[in-house]
Parts: sequence; structure tokens; C-alpha cells
Amino acid sequence: MVDITELRTRFPALDRKVDDRPALYLDGPAGTQVPISVIDRIAAAMVESVSNVGGPFAASRDSDRVVDEARTAGADLFDAEPGEIVFGANMTTMTFAFSRAVSSSWGPGDTVAVTGLDHDANVTPWVRAARERDAEIRFIGINEDATLDMASLDSVLDDSVRLVAVTGCSNAFGALVDIPAVVDASHSVGARVYVDAVHLTPHRRPAITTLGADAVICSAYKFHGPHVGVLRGDPDWLTEIEAVKVRPSPPEPPGKFETGTQPFPLLAGFAATIDHLASLGEGDSRRERLASAFDWISEREHRLGSMFVDSLPDNVTIIGPPTMEGRVSTFAVSVEGVGPGEAARRLGERGLFVWAGHNYAVEPMRRLGFLDEGGLVRMGITHLNTEDEIERLVDELAGLRG
Repeated sequence: MVDITELRTRFPALDRKVDDRPALYLDGPAGTQVPISVIDRIAAAMVESVSNVGGPFAASRDSDRVVDEARTAGADLFDAEPGEIVFGANMTTMTFAFSRAVSSSWGPGDTVAVTGLDHDANVTPWVRAARERDAEIRFIGINEDATLDMASLDSVLDDSVRLVAVTGCSNAFGALVDIPAVVDASHSVGARVYVDAVHLTPHRRPAITTLGADAVICSAYKFHGPHVGVLRGDPDWLTEIEAVKVRPSPPEPPGKFETGTQPFPLLAGFAATIDHLASLGEGDSRRERLASAFDWISEREHRLGSMFVDSLPDNVTIIGPPTMEGRVSTFAVSVEGVGPGEAARRLGERGLFVWAGHNYAVEPMRRLGFLDEGGLVRMGITHLNTEDEIERLVDELAGLRG
């Protein structure tokens, strides 16, 4: 059983104060705190792994080892194989590059489907790529409770659809998407499925054996790691795609998708992040410990999220799923009589770190009518938060009056 008090001592950032008040981190959807084990591994790699890979000397072999360990760690996270793991700067940068590579075979008569629920990093890259190839763009709609409209998915699918880009979990509203159902429907018409798991991964393990998608991508800084993106791709698809790369780059995956020199210290930090997450679980292998850890994370966040929902003050309204069913503990809210920017500012002055605005979820904010109103206040409860912090959050929200 995880001791939450001990766990929090691993994170130096949690010692921060604002005007003598303990900082209350609720900005996890935009980035999380990092444990000292990850910080130390990055620092060590800054000394030991600064040479490029492939050289006939010790420092280069150190970098080779770092890359190999990072791929193995990524494979354990996704329940995949190391050769299926691709690294890059972040999900957005990687998706822009990947979309250009994938779309090189598209043309008139082809279709790409994106959703009205996604972060814009899984919308605009595909829309631009489709337009450049004169391919059709279709949007999958959303429901009033900020969930994906599965009937709309069925209506856009036919044998012209080459790819469906979908989120695993809304970064703004916390709504989960039934990815296996999306995959089954998409594969039935021959379409590939590209899943943005950036907001899913902090709360649920993105195991490809469960999701079944052709590509799943996430960013480690959303789950207590460094700023690096990681993608798991179907090996046949990765081999088939003509990567956008320079001539000396490897001709085979995963290296052909990794442009330029990789950030070796950050890859070392990524491997340490997976070790940290695995330390929260039980089992004989790291994969077993990761599965156990994500079960614990899910259960704890469900309990903390329910505590928040059940004690919501009367001046605050949740936009999205109203209970913890079908969602994670990320909440977009409106505060009666107080604009989102003003609410975030006032909470920030009291040491509560939350975001306000569209949070790059442009499509769902527009479709639900909040884009022109300045968006919403977003708070993300993670497994590092405590019951006392949830009580403090509720009290502070209750004090926000116009």
C-alpha cells in the first residue's frame, strides 16, 4: 500500500509556498511535478551521456544505453516492444511531423476524421495535412455533457476514411473515450486510428493490448517526467510510412522518425519516470508493477474526485460528466458571477494553481459555447493531492463571489 505522505516527500516542488500558504497544485493537466529520482537521473546523464550515439567510445556507448533503456521503459508503459517506441520533442511536434508522413499517400477521394472533443494538437495537424492533399475532413461530434458522440462516429465512417484521430480522454473536461469501440468501428472500414493519450496516461495506463490503436502518443511531463514525447506505433504501419527525415537517418523504424540528435538526459529521465511509477505498484516485473500502480492511481483519483463532486459549492457548476463515472479527476467549471480568468487569478493569489481559458481544447469549447466567454476554469486532481487539499479547494471556490 502506498504511503501518500512518504510519496509526497519525493517531490521537491511540493514544498513551495505562496505568501506563507502551501502551494496547491491543481494544474496537472498542463504539467506535473517531478520526483527527485527523475531529477537525479537527468542530472547524471548530463555528465555521462552527452556524446551522440553510434560512436566507438565509452561516452557514446553510454548514450546508446540511455536510448535502449528509454525504449524498454516505453515498451513497458505501453505493453509493447522496444522497436515500436518513438521519441520526440512533445506530442504536438511529433503529431505535426507524423501527420505529414502519413498523409503523403493521401489524395482526392480520401478522408480523415477528427473529433470535436480533442485538444487542437490532434486536430489542426491532421486538418492541414488533409487540405494539403485535397483530402476530405470530417468531424466526429460531441454531446452536451462533453462526451464523444459515438453515433456521429458511425455516421462519418465509410471506406474512404484513411485515418481517425481521437483523444483517449478530454484534456479540458476529463471525459474518457471508449477507444476499443472507436478502434473496432474504424478498423471495420480499413481506417487507421491515432490516439492522443496525453491526458489519458496520467490517469490510465495506455496499454496497446487494451486500446488496440495503430498509434498512441503521450508526453512524459504530464505524468511526472521530463519534457519529451513518446509514441507507440504498429510496427507494420511504421515500416510502411515514408518518414520525413534527412538522408543519413536510419531507414527503418523507430529511428527514421526521430529527427536530429535526441535529448539523451531527458530520455534517461523518462526511464526514471517509468521506474518511479512502477514503484507505486506490486508484481514481479516492471510491467506488472505498472499495471498495479495505475490501478492504485485510478482508485485514489476516483475517491478524491468523488469527494470534490460531492462537496461542490452552490456557486460552482461542472461542465462535463457530472459524476466520476466515465471520467478522470480533471474538472472544467464555471463560477457564478466570476469570469474564468478572474477566478484563476484570485485562486492563484491564495496559492491554488489552476488554469483558465480554452486550454487548447478549441473545438469542444466552441461547440459547447464557452470559447467566446473566455473558456472555463480547469483544475486537475492527481494522486498526489490529499483529502485536506480537496477540502481547501472547495472552501476557496465557495469564497469566490462576484
